[in-house]
Amino acid sequence: MNPTRRTARIAGALYLLSAAAAGVPLLYVPSALIVPDNAVATAKNILVSEMVFRACIVSELVGAILFVLLVRTLYRLLNGVDKTYASLMVALVLVSVPVTSLNTLNDIVALTLLHGATFLSVFDRPQRDALAMLFLGLHGEGINLANIFNGLWLFPFGILVMRSGFIPRILGILLIADCCALVAVSLTALLLPAYLEIVSRVAIIPELGELWMMGWLLIRGIRGQPLPAVVRI
Repeated sequence: MNPTRRTARIAGALYLLSAAAAGVPLLYVPSALIVPDNAVATAKNILVSEMVFRACIVSELVGAILFVLLVRTLYRLLNGVDKTYASLMVALVLVSVPVTSLNTLNDIVALTLLHGATFLSVFDRPQRDALAMLFLGLHGEGINLANIFNGLWLFPFGILVMRSGFIPRILGILLIADCCALVAVSLTALLLPAYLEIVSRVAIIPELGELWMMGWLLIRGIRGQPLPAVVRI
């Protein structure tokens, strides 16, 4: 296997691992542990499954680390197409990763409240449960903020794919569509939450763009060689 194709396969593997590590907690915790509008039941679920909840926090952080490794590998693969867009792709990811990492503090604070440390004795149990629910909600809002950048990085990535000549152009178009969908959902959640369900339903299909890219890198790798570097001023 030539070095370029090997780099593409590594990128595909990192893409899959990063998506799994970050995505599983974001699906599991809201569906299995959080009971909407019921702080007491939510607190009970989290304390009963505390090890799983902690593992989800760690998994999110691991996903963020793998995301950095992924974009570094993609930069190696695509910087020969256009260094300006490749650098922009990396910059947007490096903005999203601290947001994602710091967002896990909301879950840590929620867990601290549920355990009721001595300095929290001024709050009774129902108050601590309600505050924990608040921080769990803030974690969800933090995801919306991070997803703006998690969407935006797909735009330069899509442009690079379209211009590469060694990855199907359609995959770049799908990545740009995914970018628009993620940003639209995040901004709707912040600006027009009443319409979030409608926008989320419309965005489901475009949001699959990354899955196609991931599958292509893993299964097919790339064809041909990267183009020489182009520096735009």
